Amino acid sequence: MKYSGWPDSGDLVVGTVDEITDFGVFVDLDEYEDKRGLVHISEVASGWIKNVRDHVRPGQTTVCKVLDVNENSRQVDLSIKDVNDHQRKEAIQEWKNEQKADKWMTLAIGEDASDEQFGAIANELLAEFGSLYDGFEEAAIRGEETLEDTDLDGEEIAAIVETARDNVSVPFVTITGYVDLRSFDAAGVDTVRGALEAAEGNGDVDEETELDVSYVGAPEYRIQVRAPDYKLAEAELRSSADRAESFVTERGGTAEFHRERRSDDE
Repeated sequence: MKYSGWPDSGDLVVGTVDEITDFGVFVDLDEYEDKRGLVHISEVASGWIKNVRDHVRPGQTTVCKVLDVNENSRQVDLSIKDVNDHQRKEAIQEWKNEQKADKWMTLAIGEDASDEQFGAIANELLAEFGSLYDGFEEAAIRGEETLEDTDLDGEEIAAIVETARDNVSVPFVTITGYVDLRSFDAAGVDTVRGALEAAEGNGDVDEETELDVSYVGAPEYRIQVRAPDYKLAEAELRSSADRAESFVTERGGTAEFHRERRSDDE
């Protein structure tokens, strides 16, 4: 997705070197529609420059700092020398992430979707998360609840979440669920305690995951799982809740699993 507007002074932009002249370098701004900027020879590198071509080459991807924008003359003045290595690497990574997110958008809404539909959904993610990539990453981690405050409909949200979980790689995800445990016999305290131990897995939990069961407010208990990916985390969460439910119901009690906390509402 390319921005239709203009960058602001001080922004870092990713571009492709299009033309090299004796007085500077023309750069196509890859993140903006039909926008081009000029890096004057004095802004290509620090110190005296004998030949601009010693520092850049046609087709090279570069990161520039926006010095000035004149929309009337469609002129964007840029600097390469004012961008340090850390800024360059970070900007390139963000640009690559957004290219990935563009492909994920196409997967989510279909190749036959109109530009208007693509733009409407993209703008919702941009408004909520600041970037398409961050929107998909949050959708992969937190699921449909992270998109509840947007104006996307149910089908669009489901498609984005499914695509995100199939394509986004995150170091670890943490998800939370809750289980209400009730026991009605004289040994009720022991029954609930046993259910919580069962929920914790008694040591029989995938070694890649971390599982924590804690008290919220009777009869509600929190189950939190940290895992390398969402699918594994979700499977461990449901297994934990199922173990607790089986333990309690076998002893005449009741159990109910839910994803949102209820104690504050009671």
